Amino acid sequence: MHVIDHTKGQPAESETRNVLTESARIARGKITDLARLSAANHDAAIFPGGFGAAKNLSTFAIDGKDCKVNKDVERVLKEFHEAGKPIGLCCIAPVLAARVLRGVEVTVGHEQEEGGKWPYAGTAEAIKALGAKHCVKGVTEAHVDQKNKVVTTPAFMCETALHHIHDGIGAMVKKVLELTRK
Repeated sequence: MHVIDHTKGQPAESETRNVLTESARIARGKITDLARLSAANHDAAIFPGGFGAAKNLSTFAIDGKDCKVNKDVERVLKEFHEAGKPIGLCCIAPVLAARVLRGVEVTVGHEQEEGGKWPYAGTAEAIKALGAKHCVKGVTEAHVDQKNKVVTTPAFMCETALHHIHDGIGAMVKKVLELTRK
């Protein structure tokens, strides 16, 4: 959508970036365009969150509950779901599943801001408006929707120490891996 200068917390007006190029930089390795991802070749899918999920993988940052999801993201979510393969989502990414998979259970943490600890708590209401069930969980926890094989954790939806976020993401990954064995 746009490039943010994180030293200022503002858009960098004259800068543009390519999502695929940035993904390769961050992953430090060989990556493939999401359009080529097939559930037949993988045991699970995990979607990291962050503003990229809300601005590039969907229009949630602008449109909230009326958002659209990138067509390849939607296809991948449906394909893995229909194949009965686990899907993990963290931070803001659970809104992708809420939009695409009717009746799914997800978490983005708490439903009240609690003095600023959960600054994005309002996201839970948008998830409910999308027809999904929001389950309150702490930042170190992961919620498992056994029926849909969807695992979610709040991650950076909570203002807390990094090691707590790490623990929650680790719990999500562990639960996704456990579901691949069932």
